[in-house]
Amino acid sequence: MSRIRVLIADDHETVRQGLRLLIDSQPDMEVVGEAGDGGSAVERADALKPQVAVLDISMPQMNGLAAARSIRERAPATAIVALTRYRDEAYVKELLSAGACGYVLKQSASTELLEAIRAAARGAGYLDSTLTNNATNPLAARRGVPHPRITDREAEVLRRMAVGESNKEIATALDVAVKTVEVHKANAMRKLGLAGRIDVVKYALLQGWLRDP
Repeated sequence: MSRIRVLIADDHETVRQGLRLLIDSQPDMEVVGEAGDGGSAVERADALKPQVAVLDISMPQMNGLAAARSIRERAPATAIVALTRYRDEAYVKELLSAGACGYVLKQSASTELLEAIRAAARGAGYLDSTLTNNATNPLAARRGVPHPRITDREAEVLRRMAVGESNKEIATALDVAVKTVEVHKANAMRKLGLAGRIDVVKYALLQGWLRDP
């Protein structure tokens, strides 16, 4: 039986080393490449054509979300598993929408990642067992259930909200009424499942609107 060919991408070398040891110890999988940032992950995926790419979300130059989208375009046969410390529903939804078929938490048991890799290799979805499905079922996403998208204006309102602008300041900048800003904000947060400003800031970081600390 041929092994599952895996690419791992994480900006911490010690994490990559640990993942390599874990994956290479399995009789049915092997690491064929590593990357320390999102851009390199896309290049390696394009060149190596691995069956599965394991991506961290927080990486320099290009984060995991952007890398997932690029890999889906340049190496569509490569299944993507997100490996991250973020358990927020907005993160799960965005990664699944970008083409990831698996989402695993770094703080979970290593068996979660191994099962996610195996599931991804056979074309199935996998969600970390510590997360509730709550509209983030990867199988549903892969069956084509539409992911709610926000408009450009809604995105602009969220971006400005994330950097600390008030409704009045946003209204002045966009030359609209404060009530209009409130409507855009409410619609965007409802679509994305965001509960408050902290969630909005996390979402902004994921989208690359802010510098990840």
